[in-house]
Amino acid sequence: MKHAVVLQHVAFEDLGTLQPLLLAQGWRLQVLQAGIDALDSAETADLLVVLGGPISVNDTATYPFVTDSIALLQRRLQQQRPTLGICLGAQLMARALGASVAPSGGKEIGFAPLLLTDEGQRSPLQALQGIPVLHWHGEAFELPAGARRLASTPACRHQAFAIGSHALALQCHPELDARQFERWLIGHTLELAQAGIDPNDLRAQARRYGAPLAAAATAMFDHWLQDLPETPQ
Repeated sequence: MKHAVVLQHVAFEDLGTLQPLLLAQGWRLQVLQAGIDALDSAETADLLVVLGGPISVNDTATYPFVTDSIALLQRRLQQQRPTLGICLGAQLMARALGASVAPSGGKEIGFAPLLLTDEGQRSPLQALQGIPVLHWHGEAFELPAGARRLASTPACRHQAFAIGSHALALQCHPELDARQFERWLIGHTLELAQAGIDPNDLRAQARRYGAPLAAAATAMFDHWLQDLPETPQ
């Protein structure tokens, strides 16, 4: 059975709609809590998924475990082991590949479609074409050397990148299960208040876009998973 390790930072940012797809494809899932669980099993897992969270990749002095996560990703990516990063996970991947991550000059929070590059239109992200996805970040990564830029938004030039067929980094949250969105609104209540964003507006967006996003994201992730290379021994 294929073994997928999931590195989680906060409980409400989980696999979302990606979980039933992985289970249906026969993956055995192991969830590790960042900063608490040892990362040994993530070294050679058939797939590593690094999820989002409200900290920064630059917070290594405050959260030393971030350094361990970056080192883990460096080793996996050097060995071309299948790796997926979402939001903070994508930023950690970018840093592991030598790219900078810095404040983007404002919060990008809400649902909006991606602008796919030519590479993105030939990638699994083609399933997201025209579909509003959830964005929730205040920092952004530069494009790592050798990576293919797949998507952008007006507020964020680098929304997704790929390296080979084994590594995919997504600044946005296509995995969102809109049925669980209230957990996000509760967990990020202070950030929303500071940004002047009304949770009712986000609720309305989730109700409108949640179902089409789930269908498109499932197709996108399925395409990417089917194209994964064999895990190195």
